Amino acid sequence: MKRILVIAGNTYREAVRDRVLYLLLFFAGSTIILSRLLAVLAVGDRVKIIMDVGLASLSLFGALVAILVGTSLVYREIDKKTIFTLVAKPIHRHEFLLGKFFGLVFTQLVIVLLMTLFFQAFLFIHTLRLDGPVFLAALYIFLELILLTAVAILFSSFSTPILASLFSLSFYVIGHFSRGLLTLIRKMPAGGGRSIMRFFYFLLPDLENFNIKTEVVHHLPIPGDFLVKSAIYGLFYALFILVLTVLVFRRRDFQ
Repeated sequence: MKRILVIAGNTYREAVRDRVLYLLLFFAGSTIILSRLLAVLAVGDRVKIIMDVGLASLSLFGALVAILVGTSLVYREIDKKTIFTLVAKPIHRHEFLLGKFFGLVFTQLVIVLLMTLFFQAFLFIHTLRLDGPVFLAALYIFLELILLTAVAILFSSFSTPILASLFSLSFYVIGHFSRGLLTLIRKMPAGGGRSIMRFFYFLLPDLENFNIKTEVVHHLPIPGDFLVKSAIYGLFYALFILVLTVLVFRRRDFQ
């Protein structure tokens, strides 16, 4: 455990020095600020538009951090040949991967927290009140980013950063549209085709489990059992991806 924490600390320090991170944070902050202009030009409740754009930017730019930073973590060690020094020491490969994972997850936690506080301050200027459900939406965005970070490290463990980024981005996009398969399944007649589509639905990720932005923006009730099931789903899916990553990485030959 100590070795995992040391690698996680080094990963965090490496991530916060990445210029891509600050570039994405700049664009995320700029998007939140520009949401004020969009709210003025659009028709409707201005505060709801600001909240909608702000939470969407938090989710999108957090995902980009997970993809762009996460997909280069393992490859960078291999490219610089530092992986040979690490595996030569009494460090197991799973400790190396878990250290990278937890380091980037902690980085994501800091980013989400800072962006949420900035967003809350921006909202407070317009409404003179704090919106508690925004923190709940941010928490579930963070849970989604944990899963996406695990996926990025999985693809990073056996491919180049460009391919890993494309695979991770595809996972993100598919995950937010896979629920549409349910509509298709309901309209299909019973039979083999319907069974195949149902299989693909359960196989593909459902990232809409973490999307409660609409409910938060419009102050709609969110069932407690849905929140619990979504959290369990995300944590167990991330655990499954991490186990798969360890199995793949153990079989990789660095010579």
